[in-house]
Amino acid sequence: MQIAWKYLNKRAAALDALKDYGSMQFIMEHTDDDIRAEHEEMQSVRSPNFDGMPHIHNPQAGEQRILNGIEEIDVLKERYRQALEYMAWFQPAWENLTEDEQYVLREFYMCDEGKQINAVYNICEHFHIERSSAYNKKNRALDRLSTLLYGKR
Repeated sequence: MQIAWKYLNKRAAALDALKDYGSMQFIMEHTDDDIRAEHEEMQSVRSPNFDGMPHIHNPQAGEQRILNGIEEIDVLKERYRQALEYMAWFQPAWENLTEDEQYVLREFYMCDEGKQINAVYNICEHFHIERSSAYNKKNRALDRLSTLLYGKR
Protein backbone atom coordinates (compact mmCIF):
# COMPACT_ATOMS: atom_id res chain seq x y z
CA MET A 1 0.00 0.00 0.00
CA GLN A 2 1.34 3.39 -0.92
CA ILE A 3 1.65 5.97 1.83
CA ALA A 4 -0.31 8.54 -0.20
CA TRP A 5 -3.39 6.30 -0.24
CA LYS A 6 -3.32 6.04 3.56
CA TYR A 7 -3.70 9.80 3.97
CA LEU A 8 -6.03 10.45 1.07
CA ASN A 9 -9.29 12.07 2.09
CA LYS A 10 -11.42 9.49 0.32
CA ARG A 11 -14.71 11.22 1.03
CA ALA A 12 -13.57 14.53 -0.47
CA ALA A 13 -12.07 12.70 -3.44
CA ALA A 14 -15.34 10.82 -4.02
CA LEU A 15 -17.21 14.12 -3.83
CA ASP A 16 -14.88 15.68 -6.42
CA ALA A 17 -15.31 12.64 -8.66
CA LEU A 18 -19.08 12.92 -8.33
CA LYS A 19 -18.99 16.59 -9.31
CA ASP A 20 -16.83 15.79 -12.37
CA TYR A 21 -19.31 13.21 -13.67
CA GLY A 22 -21.39 15.70 -15.67
CA SER A 23 -18.41 17.29 -17.40
CA MET A 24 -16.91 13.90 -18.27
CA GLN A 25 -20.22 12.80 -19.72
CA PHE A 26 -20.38 16.04 -21.75
CA ILE A 27 -16.85 15.45 -23.08
CA MET A 28 -17.74 11.93 -24.19
CA GLU A 29 -20.89 13.10 -25.96
CA HIS A 30 -19.42 16.13 -27.77
CA THR A 31 -15.79 15.32 -28.60
CA ASP A 32 -16.61 13.84 -32.02
CA ASP A 33 -18.44 17.03 -32.99
CA ASP A 34 -15.57 19.19 -31.73
CA ILE A 35 -13.01 17.19 -33.71
CA ARG A 36 -15.19 17.36 -36.82
CA ALA A 37 -15.51 21.15 -36.44
CA GLU A 38 -11.75 21.48 -36.00
CA HIS A 39 -11.14 19.46 -39.19
CA GLU A 40 -13.51 21.72 -41.10
CA GLU A 41 -11.81 24.83 -39.74
CA MET A 42 -8.40 23.50 -40.78
CA GLN A 43 -9.56 22.83 -44.34
CA SER A 44 -11.52 26.02 -44.93
CA VAL A 45 -10.11 29.13 -46.52
CA ARG A 46 -9.97 32.14 -44.26
CA SER A 47 -11.79 35.23 -45.40
CA PRO A 48 -10.01 38.57 -45.27
CA ASN A 49 -10.49 40.64 -42.16
CA PHE A 50 -11.17 44.28 -43.03
CA ASP A 51 -10.59 46.10 -39.79
CA GLY A 52 -8.59 49.02 -41.17
CA MET A 53 -5.33 47.91 -39.60
CA PRO A 54 -2.30 47.02 -41.74
CA HIS A 55 -1.46 43.32 -41.84
CA ILE A 56 1.83 41.54 -42.36
CA HIS A 57 1.93 38.93 -45.09
CA ASN A 58 2.66 35.51 -43.63
CA PRO A 59 3.44 32.95 -46.33
CA GLN A 60 3.20 30.09 -43.79
CA ALA A 61 -0.24 31.09 -42.49
CA GLY A 62 -1.90 28.01 -44.04
CA GLU A 63 0.64 25.65 -42.52
CA GLN A 64 0.36 27.39 -39.18
CA ARG A 65 -3.43 27.01 -39.21
CA ILE A 66 -3.08 23.28 -39.97
CA LEU A 67 -0.53 22.81 -37.18
CA ASN A 68 -2.73 24.65 -34.70
CA GLY A 69 -5.66 22.46 -35.76
CA ILE A 70 -3.63 19.28 -35.29
CA GLU A 71 -2.55 20.43 -31.83
CA GLU A 72 -6.15 21.23 -30.89
CA ILE A 73 -7.32 17.80 -32.12
CA ASP A 74 -4.59 16.14 -30.03
CA VAL A 75 -5.82 18.03 -26.96
CA LEU A 76 -9.41 16.98 -27.67
CA LYS A 77 -8.38 13.33 -28.10
CA GLU A 78 -6.41 13.36 -24.85
CA ARG A 79 -9.35 14.90 -23.02
CA TYR A 80 -11.59 12.19 -24.47
CA ARG A 81 -9.14 9.47 -23.38
CA GLN A 82 -9.16 10.85 -19.85
CA ALA A 83 -12.97 10.95 -19.85
CA LEU A 84 -13.11 7.30 -20.97
CA GLU A 85 -10.68 6.33 -18.23
CA TYR A 86 -12.73 8.24 -15.66
CA MET A 87 -15.99 6.59 -16.77
CA ALA A 88 -14.43 3.12 -16.70
CA TRP A 89 -13.40 3.80 -13.09
CA PHE A 90 -16.48 5.70 -11.84
CA GLN A 91 -19.40 4.04 -13.64
CA PRO A 92 -19.16 0.59 -11.95
CA ALA A 93 -19.19 2.22 -8.50
CA TRP A 94 -22.12 4.43 -9.47
CA GLU A 95 -24.08 1.45 -10.78
CA ASN A 96 -23.51 -0.47 -7.52
CA LEU A 97 -25.34 2.22 -5.57
CA THR A 98 -29.04 1.73 -4.97
CA GLU A 99 -31.54 3.92 -6.80
CA ASP A 100 -32.24 5.81 -3.59
CA GLU A 101 -28.54 6.51 -3.02
CA GLN A 102 -28.13 7.67 -6.61
CA TYR A 103 -31.17 9.94 -6.24
CA VAL A 104 -29.82 11.51 -3.06
CA LEU A 105 -26.35 12.11 -4.50
CA ARG A 106 -27.78 13.43 -7.75
CA GLU A 107 -29.99 15.88 -5.89
CA PHE A 108 -27.20 17.12 -3.63
CA TYR A 109 -24.24 17.27 -5.99
CA MET A 110 -25.27 16.94 -9.61
CA CYS A 111 -27.98 19.58 -9.70
CA ASP A 112 -27.42 23.33 -9.47
CA GLU A 113 -24.54 24.38 -7.25
CA GLY A 114 -25.62 26.39 -4.24
CA LYS A 115 -29.11 24.90 -4.29
CA GLN A 116 -28.51 22.25 -1.63
CA ILE A 117 -31.32 23.57 0.54
CA ASN A 118 -33.69 22.79 -2.37
CA ALA A 119 -32.11 19.35 -2.62
CA VAL A 120 -32.80 18.76 1.07
CA TYR A 121 -36.46 19.71 0.63
CA ASN A 122 -36.76 17.51 -2.48
CA ILE A 123 -35.28 14.56 -0.61
CA CYS A 124 -37.52 15.18 2.39
CA GLU A 125 -40.57 15.18 0.14
CA HIS A 126 -39.45 12.16 -1.87
CA PHE A 127 -38.76 9.94 1.15
CA HIS A 128 -41.18 11.62 3.60
CA ILE A 129 -38.43 12.25 6.14
CA GLU A 130 -37.15 15.23 8.10
CA ARG A 131 -34.10 17.33 7.24
CA SER A 132 -31.66 15.66 9.60
CA SER A 133 -32.56 12.28 8.12
CA ALA A 134 -32.00 13.66 4.63
CA TYR A 135 -28.50 14.80 5.59
CA ASN A 136 -27.81 11.41 7.20
CA LYS A 137 -29.01 9.67 4.03
CA LYS A 138 -26.67 11.86 1.97
CA ASN A 139 -23.71 11.12 4.25
CA ARG A 140 -24.32 7.37 4.10
CA ALA A 141 -24.62 7.44 0.30
CA LEU A 142 -21.42 9.48 -0.04
CA ASP A 143 -19.58 7.15 2.35
CA ARG A 144 -20.74 4.14 0.34
CA LEU A 145 -19.65 5.73 -2.92
CA SER A 146 -16.22 6.56 -1.50
CA THR A 147 -15.89 2.96 -0.28
CA LEU A 148 -16.82 1.64 -3.70
CA LEU A 149 -14.34 3.96 -5.43
CA TYR A 150 -11.39 3.77 -3.05
CA GLY A 151 -11.92 0.72 -0.86
CA LYS A 152 -12.08 0.59 2.91
CA ARG A 153 -11.86 3.79 4.90
